[in-house]
Amino acid sequence: MAERKPIESWLTDMDGVLIHEGTPIPGADAFISRLRESGKPFLVLTNNSIYTPRDLQARLLRMGLDVPVDNIWTSALATAKFLDDQRPGGTAYVIGEAGLTTALHDIGYVLTDHEPDYVVLGETRTYSFEAMTKAVRLINAGARFICTNPDETGPSTEGPLPATGAVAALITKATGKQPYFAGKPNPLMMRTGLNAIGAHSETSAMIGDRMDTDVLAGLEAGMRTFLVLTGLTTVEDTEKFPYRPTRTVNSIADLVDLV
Repeated sequence: MAERKPIESWLTDMDGVLIHEGTPIPGADAFISRLRESGKPFLVLTNNSIYTPRDLQARLLRMGLDVPVDNIWTSALATAKFLDDQRPGGTAYVIGEAGLTTALHDIGYVLTDHEPDYVVLGETRTYSFEAMTKAVRLINAGARFICTNPDETGPSTEGPLPATGAVAALITKATGKQPYFAGKPNPLMMRTGLNAIGAHSETSAMIGDRMDTDVLAGLEAGMRTFLVLTGLTTVEDTEKFPYRPTRTVNSIADLVDLV
């Protein structure tokens, strides 16, 4: 088997890898600093579509992590890129926050509840029965169903929260229509992200804390994968999956010297 080429670009998940419940994970600042000093292309990824890259930049900077806006890639941006490729200048009924609506406005989409081309579901902390009912009726009337990410729960200090995938399941049950998920583990999010920084999967690596999204997405996009144990996954959990990461490490601190 041919020896793999050196890693020239890095993609890393955010929650569980760089930060945890609003606190930076030890080593995250050194990893980001080393990336920036190296000049290697990199992206910080998140399936959370609530925030714009500028919001996330400010949030990370408050924690001591200096990540440029152009190095942040969200499921909202991946969704917008997908829709712009599929149906430029289209229309959408959106359930979501500023991260998603801004991304769609930026590609020239009109947000409307009048015969939209798409119903686009993203993360929000204020899902309303009225909005979900409207989404169900629009999908039944012919709108195509798109979802930013399949995560069924999200973290909070009080415990798990219902997330986009759980609400998507409700709409699917009411319409019989499955959504197209643009975010991880869809390798589309990884490939569009790699294209955005001019990187190639053969010389790129993905760092994540989840086997079912981060590692799977990296694997299917053709990248090397590093699993960190600072998030949701334990070493024992990895044995439950039919695929494995390239390498498992305790935390992001163990990868600084690889940059």
